[in-house]
Amino acid sequence: MDNAVFERLVLQNEQKLYRISMSMLRNEADAQDAVHDAILKAYKNLNSLKKEEYFSTWLVRILINCCNRQLKENSRRSDIEDNLPDVASRDNPYLSVELGEAIDSLPPKIRITIILYYIEDYPIKDIKRILHIPEGTVNSRLNKGRLLLKQMLK
Repeated sequence: MDNAVFERLVLQNEQKLYRISMSMLRNEADAQDAVHDAILKAYKNLNSLKKEEYFSTWLVRILINCCNRQLKENSRRSDIEDNLPDVASRDNPYLSVELGEAIDSLPPKIRITIILYYIEDYPIKDIKRILHIPEGTVNSRLNKGRLLLKQMLK
């Protein structure tokens, strides 16, 4: 894959990467940093991509790893600073406020699965590859997420 193709594919996925990053990190600056880190890591490791048609899922997996790393760093920092970002004030243009807040309150593993499936329209087989979990686990997280959201939104 040459630089022009890489750039085109990154630009096609940029908004999706940002939405996923925001849903995980809940802080705009951290989300932007994670997206930039993921793109840089993808570029440096482009030779590890086996098939170009899996670029999007491969890039999302890199992003999730960057976000998880950022979350660990933030939790260490927040233990020291005792200063967490205000989730309720986050702009959520792709969802209603109530649903966005309900999704934000889901446990992280369930939240990312719900977002990848319902917001980003990834099929279960791709989510399985992105999260490195069995298909049954994807289904159970989706079911658990639907139940939790139904309870929260009543």
